[in-house]
Amino acid sequence: MITFVLMTDAKRLIGRRFTDALVQSDMKLWPFKVISGPADKPLIVVDYKGEEKQLVAEEISSMVLFKMRETAEAFLGSTVKNAVVTVPAYFNDSQRQATKDAGAIAGLNVMRIINEPTAAAIAYGLSNREATVGGKNVLIFYLGGGTFDVSLLSIEEGKFEVKATAGDTHLGGQDFDNRMVDHFVQEFKRKHKKDISGDPRALRRLRTASERVKRTLSSSVLANLGIDCLFEGIDFYTTITRARFEELNIDLFMNCLEPVESCLRDAKFDRSNVHDVVLVGGSTRIPKVQKILQDFFHGKVLYKSINQDEAVAYGAAVQAAILDGQVYNVTLLDVTPLSLGVSSDGGEMNFVIPRNTPVPAKMKKGFTTRFDHQTVVRFPVYQGERARVVDNNYLGEFKLRGLLPAPRCVPKLSVCFDIDVNGILNVSAEDSSTGKKNGVTITNVEGRLSAEEIDKMIKEAEKYKAKDEKHKKRVDAKVALENYAYKIRKTVNDQKTNHMIPEADKKKVQDAVVQAIYWLDRNQLAEVDEFNYKRKELESTCNPIVAKMCWYGL
Repeated sequence: MITFVLMTDAKRLIGRRFTDALVQSDMKLWPFKVISGPADKPLIVVDYKGEEKQLVAEEISSMVLFKMRETAEAFLGSTVKNAVVTVPAYFNDSQRQATKDAGAIAGLNVMRIINEPTAAAIAYGLSNREATVGGKNVLIFYLGGGTFDVSLLSIEEGKFEVKATAGDTHLGGQDFDNRMVDHFVQEFKRKHKKDISGDPRALRRLRTASERVKRTLSSSVLANLGIDCLFEGIDFYTTITRARFEELNIDLFMNCLEPVESCLRDAKFDRSNVHDVVLVGGSTRIPKVQKILQDFFHGKVLYKSINQDEAVAYGAAVQAAILDGQVYNVTLLDVTPLSLGVSSDGGEMNFVIPRNTPVPAKMKKGFTTRFDHQTVVRFPVYQGERARVVDNNYLGEFKLRGLLPAPRCVPKLSVCFDIDVNGILNVSAEDSSTGKKNGVTITNVEGRLSAEEIDKMIKEAEKYKAKDEKHKKRVDAKVALENYAYKIRKTVNDQKTNHMIPEADKKKVQDAVVQAIYWLDRNQLAEVDEFNYKRKELESTCNPIVAKMCWYGL
């Protein structure tokens, strides 16, 4: 068995749409061409033996996996069939499925998908077994080439429990490189009055040189950049200081703190409760990133003793050994990064599994029908943190058919969300009276989240929290009025009890209910106070009559 860490531009494209603003921005600096394909998928255009080919990100990833498989087989002298693959913690359900598909294309059975910061935590924990006796709270700060993840774990005697995770799937060393490339493009234009932004070869050479400069600035305050014949025979030589590099990227560096704060908040931890802050990923070598993080933790010494480049692969190798039965004393408890649920009445998000729930997880929730004599119920599945489903990401849907006709709210339906150890979701629903059951594995490619959408979900949930709460109160008030109206109508129409009500009173209630439902149909967007007023108005008419009916019944 072998382990893989996907660290290519293709990983950043998986699950994105071509029209995403971030994809459009990155395209300007990529040395390869990307075009729009079916369903707005980004397609990478390559030239193979004189023939133009268009490849999706999964195909590129599979090629990387296939090459690594060949390398491993040459080293081991035997065939490799199984693999453990690491992905960013914030990869959504479809991205994880796409990663498994990429492995299948490469001829590999992906036995497990493990989150990158969790893998790094394993490397930390196994190299510090004595230090973790009695338990330690460890924050993994993983800033790689293409993505950024933060995970908070409790580690004790081989047990690795993820408390919370957060991140940004579009922040990493490549973004720092992009800022420098753009800076040097402008400098070349200023010095030589020529624009190289449209020359892929020149950009590729400039990007390679910029990455070397970035590495140099991690240990030196000044770096030289020199490229012979960069564009139209013109040589390009320049210098850049660490201070200038930091100025170009200071906003990106500061953005690294947002996921850290979110992770601590979700885990209900104070920064003083964190024993070690472990740096993982090549970009954590940048002095300014270390200084910002150290200041946030009040001067705490950052943990740099594990290999920042190899820690994730090392942890994944341990996971492979666990699956192969070679290691028995390590237990992993990971979490799901975003909440999952289904749409309910009024387009409200009905959460079934909240974010940062340990996986594997299996949770059930009760539902019912909305209309009288309903025989089919549709279950749209969403992922996100907002109160309204339109603000979250649609993953897919299924229908439960064959329900016995009954009044609204009478059937008892159970919806089950099941997330496996790879973070892949299965959803099913069952009618308790008939035993009818149906479900779906969420794998639809078109519904994959873009990285921008994932990052925005948590931020927007905080920003629009007040707005979401107001919407929820409005929906609750509307549903309360609707439920009361139908309940009263059912009561006065019940053949077992309606003889207890004088005809005049019965007509009065029926007319009031008809007027209330008529008003509801035409005022779906009314305010909370309006719904409450109408409900109280209906109650003032109906409650005295219902009370008399109960007295007559006695």
